[in-house]
Amino acid sequence: MKIYTKTGDKGDSGLYSGKRVSKSHIRLHAYGSLDELNSHLGLLRDQITALIHYPEKEKNIIIIQSWVFSLGSHLANDSKEMIKNLPKVQDDWINVLENEIDKMTSELSPLKNFVLPGGNVLVSQIHVARSVCRRAERFTTELQNSLTTDEIGLPLHGIPLLNRLSDYLFTLSRWFAMKLGAEEIHWKPMS
Repeated sequence: MKIYTKTGDKGDSGLYSGKRVSKSHIRLHAYGSLDELNSHLGLLRDQITALIHYPEKEKNIIIIQSWVFSLGSHLANDSKEMIKNLPKVQDDWINVLENEIDKMTSELSPLKNFVLPGGNVLVSQIHVARSVCRRAERFTTELQNSLTTDEIGLPLHGIPLLNRLSDYLFTLSRWFAMKLGAEEIHWKPMS
């Protein structure tokens, strides 16, 4: 099988149903952002492995990447008949993220200021993943809001999953900053 099909050469792309839509369609922005997020999560996992090696966090990232891919499959689908073939987006994934956030937060000093991204390459990469996650959440929300009553909705837990994932990534950035001894720079308005 060739990797190139040439079917998108005129600026459209196929959904799971076979329907062709413009590559500028909000659906493609939404699942394209999830694809980008997954790539940043992969880079993050590789940096954890190379720079500090926390197997538990590496394993968590792989699981999260699978969740993001599962959600992306739903965003690429516009067919009611295909839903049964897609992986379920589970509400307990949100609970897993919340438990991880709570565990990391218990080790951190209370947050009293906004934090500027940076301080360490790994911490910066987490912030990049977090901001891409927020964009994916915005596009996914826009897609959900654009659907008509006769179109299939997105998984009930998709938007909350992305919202919690960005919270997880923010907390992970602070947790790794603490573990690495990186300075956490608080934002101060400049006059």
